Amino acid sequence: MLTAILNEKPLTIYYITPHAILVFEKRNDYSLTSYQQFYSRICGKLLGNGCMIKQGNSQPNFQFIYHAKDFGWSDYCYVQLKDFLPLSPPMLKRNTDLANDQESYKVQSRTHTKIDVLYDEWYPAGKKVIPFSFLNTYLNEEALAWWYQDKGHPEAANGNISKIILSTDGISAGEIAVLINLLNEKFALQFGTDGQNRMILYERSQIIKLLRLISPWQQEAFRIKTTGEIPARPIAKQTTVHLPSSIQLTNPCMEINEKLSRLHIFLTPDEDIDSYAILYHLFRWFSFEYRKTIAYQIVFLDEHREMLAKVQQQTGMSISELVTGCFM
Repeated sequence: MLTAILNEKPLTIYYITPHAILVFEKRNDYSLTSYQQFYSRICGKLLGNGCMIKQGNSQPNFQFIYHAKDFGWSDYCYVQLKDFLPLSPPMLKRNTDLANDQESYKVQSRTHTKIDVLYDEWYPAGKKVIPFSFLNTYLNEEALAWWYQDKGHPEAANGNISKIILSTDGISAGEIAVLINLLNEKFALQFGTDGQNRMILYERSQIIKLLRLISPWQQEAFRIKTTGEIPARPIAKQTTVHLPSSIQLTNPCMEINEKLSRLHIFLTPDEDIDSYAILYHLFRWFSFEYRKTIAYQIVFLDEHREMLAKVQQQTGMSISELVTGCFM
C-alpha cells in the first residue's frame, strides 16, 4: 500500500511502499524571488530564443526578440526575469530579419555582473555552447516549458497530435545527443531525431507526459503549441501485464482486478504539477529498482477498463505501470 506523509513547508513528501520509503521534495515550492527559479528560467530562455551579445571588450548583454503577435509571451518573460536582471520592457521595433513580420518586440538588458557570469558559462570562447553542468542543476519542468514555448511545436494528423518537435538551430549533433540523454534522465522523456536533426517525440505516452509536465507554465500567447486532441484509447478486455517479480501473485486475475479499484488515486488536477511529477519519479524509481518482471494474462473487469483508459489518457503511463502502481 502506498502512503503519503506530508511535512510542513518546505514541503517534503514521503511515499511508503512495501519495498522502500521514498522521499521527494516539492519541486515548485520556490519563492518568486528565488535564485533557483531565476536560473531555471534563464536555462529555458537560453536553450530557446534568448542570446547574449558582446562587442569587443565591452560587457555582454542579454536579449530576446519575438514577433509582434507574440507580445504576450515577450512581456511574460520580461516580468518573470526583471527582478533579477536589469531589463528594459518590450520595445516595439521595425525588423526585417523576422520572416513575414515587420514588427517585433525586443527585450534587452543593461550590463550586470550576473550577465557576465552567465556569458562565461554559455559563451566560454565567445561562441554559444550548452553548459551541461548548468543544465544538470537548473533544467526543471519550468525551464522545459520555457524552452518548449520558444522552440517546440506539435504536428497533428486528423486533429490529433502525432508528434512533438523541438527545433535545434545552433546546437551541434553532439550536444543534441547529450540533451536527449539528459531529458531521459530528468523527465523520462525519450526524444529521437529526424532527418533535419530536430528533437522529436513520437510516442503517444511521451507526448502526454511532456504536455502535462509543462502545462502550469503554458501561456495564452502560445496555447496553440499545446492544443490538439489525444483521445483515450480503448483497453482490451484481455491483455498481458508485466509486473515486477517482487510482486507475488497466486490468483493474478482476481488480485489485479481487486487492486485496480485504487486507480483513481493517479488522477490529478491539470494544475497539480507537483503530484504529477512525483508520480513520474516514483514510477521511474520503481522501474529501475525492479527491472525483472513476470508476464500475466489478465481479463479486466469493464469498470476497470474504463478507468484505465481515462488514467492512461491523462498520465501517458502504460497499463503495466498503472497496474504496478496499484500494488505500491
